[in-house]
Amino acid sequence: MERIRILLVDDDCQNSELLKKFLEVEGYEMEYAENGRAGWEMYASSRPDLVLLDINMPLMNGFELARRIREQDRDVLIFFLTDRTEKADRLKGFDLKGNDYIPKPFYPEELIAKIRERFEHRQSSLPTRITIGRTIFDRNLSTIEIDGVQRHLSVRQSEILTILVQNINKTVERETILQSVWGNNSYANSLALNVQITYLRKLLGADTTISIVSLKKRGYILEVNNG
Repeated sequence: MERIRILLVDDDCQNSELLKKFLEVEGYEMEYAENGRAGWEMYASSRPDLVLLDINMPLMNGFELARRIREQDRDVLIFFLTDRTEKADRLKGFDLKGNDYIPKPFYPEELIAKIRERFEHRQSSLPTRITIGRTIFDRNLSTIEIDGVQRHLSVRQSEILTILVQNINKTVERETILQSVWGNNSYANSLALNVQITYLRKLLGADTTISIVSLKKRGYILEVNNG
């Protein structure tokens, strides 16, 4: 299989070098840029599969770099790695169509798990953009578009919707979703699933051709009526 190419853009050279070596040990092909402008030039020449972006950088900050990248490429994954953890910053990151927002400090193993998860989803037979009823679901950007209006999904919501879409008009067991999305079926995760399903129903509410039906103590069905 072709190696996954990752571009790391961060002005913290010392920590970035350690992270770069860690990712290389895991088998990823790495490139590093120490500021946003260098990152933009390197992105244009290397066309990576994933860009890891700090936000506070000289010459060009991470938000501006993400904006430029997204204008050129809808498919490349963008993870923000930053100590800017305010709600407004996180929302801006996702508004710029970032795929994940990971606060510093983080464990490298956590980042590896998120990278593996994303690329496992990419390698599935499901296309990146899927039409369900009147809804266009973009798995890579974690967005849905209904009648021209785009809404952003959280990572969890996108993962849940992906599982339901893979089984349209079929029952998906709660256990299947909990294990796939959270890794276990603890009581707390079960409550979290209920909350995410409620949010998904609200987000999809404008499309009357689809609905998420609950089967008590069993699971869910994504029902689609194109008639």
